[in-house]
Amino acid sequence: MPKLKTRKSASKRLAKVTATGKMLRRKTLAQHLVKRKTQRTIKTSGVNIEVVPAQKKQLKRLTPYRTK
Repeated sequence: MPKLKTRKSASKRLAKVTATGKMLRRKTLAQHLVKRKTQRTIKTSGVNIEVVPAQKKQLKRLTPYRTK
């Protein structure tokens, strides 16, 4: 059976997969136009949060070698 291809865009969106199988992603709003954003928004945007369960199944299919 041939190797499965990983969707690179989906792989880049995942920050990491924990040992227990949780998929973490970075929060949005951290990249550009930071001057006009509040300190609170900037501080909380650098945090990793868990992927929504509805998207977990889809991400497992798109990134076969990153998930457990």
